[in-house]
Amino acid sequence: MQSMYAFKGTESDDLIKEQKFLLHSLDSMYDLYLSVVALLIELHKKSKDHNEKIKNKIVKSEADKNLSHKLQDNQLLHLISSNTILQEAISSSKLNFWHLDFEYVDIIFKDILKSDLYKFYTDEKETSFKKDKHFIIDVFTEIIAPNEKLYEFFEDKKLTWIDDLPVVNTAILRILRKLKLTSPETALLPELYKDEDDLEFAKELLQKTFLNNSKFAEEISKKTTNWDSERLASIDGVLLRMALCEFQKFSSIPYKVTINEYLEIAKEYSTPKSSLFINGILDKIVKEYQAENLYLKTGRGLM
Repeated sequence: MQSMYAFKGTESDDLIKEQKFLLHSLDSMYDLYLSVVALLIELHKKSKDHNEKIKNKIVKSEADKNLSHKLQDNQLLHLISSNTILQEAISSSKLNFWHLDFEYVDIIFKDILKSDLYKFYTDEKETSFKKDKHFIIDVFTEIIAPNEKLYEFFEDKKLTWIDDLPVVNTAILRILRKLKLTSPETALLPELYKDEDDLEFAKELLQKTFLNNSKFAEEISKKTTNWDSERLASIDGVLLRMALCEFQKFSSIPYKVTINEYLEIAKEYSTPKSSLFINGILDKIVKEYQAENLYLKTGRGLM
């Protein structure tokens, strides 16, 4: 969608260039994943440094005397921080930049310390990997993932990343929930694609939408004579053209699956009324295809 929206040329322009942009954007999603996990490692380091500074104070407050080491000793954070292949992946990709952008680590760390989550966690006398894991998952969900400063940081760092941040955060939570003390180190280094078919689908969808852009736009315009042309030039128009590509060029994808996917994307990226607009147009097109036996779907249980 981003590639097609950014594209302002015609079918005769350079498709290879657009494919490179697409693949670069997809690879950037993995870099973003490693960067966020690296932040967890830095927060673990910060907890150790914080405790060491308080320990070395000459005059200690009452709170300093009752300093908790639970965050420093958190078993999940230790599992992540001690993962050697994860550390190598972060280092080789040059994504260990949090020591340079330490102010963001400080912001998150202070937010954790003043949170009710931290208070309840440190007040709990019983310790276990399960409790440690639940605490980090809660911190990630309520403090790290929604942090506006982090959004601004990643937006400044690499523009293609910011739209992928919610997807990456969801993936991280899924991985954290599955982690066990006995999990292999590779559990923290998931594959970017489920299989080669995933990558091929991304390239093929871009290619076929790109090469049939004018044809799809013309077909959509016939169904949208009463709609503002600006809407069709926006994200809505891009999503409609991509949906038509799936309708016509991917016989194994059911119409309902395509429609539902693009409605969800519209809700995330376009206007409040976009999903209703897109649903109406696509539903109308599907009914015409089915009435004329065009672009029949193949495979068991497909329609």
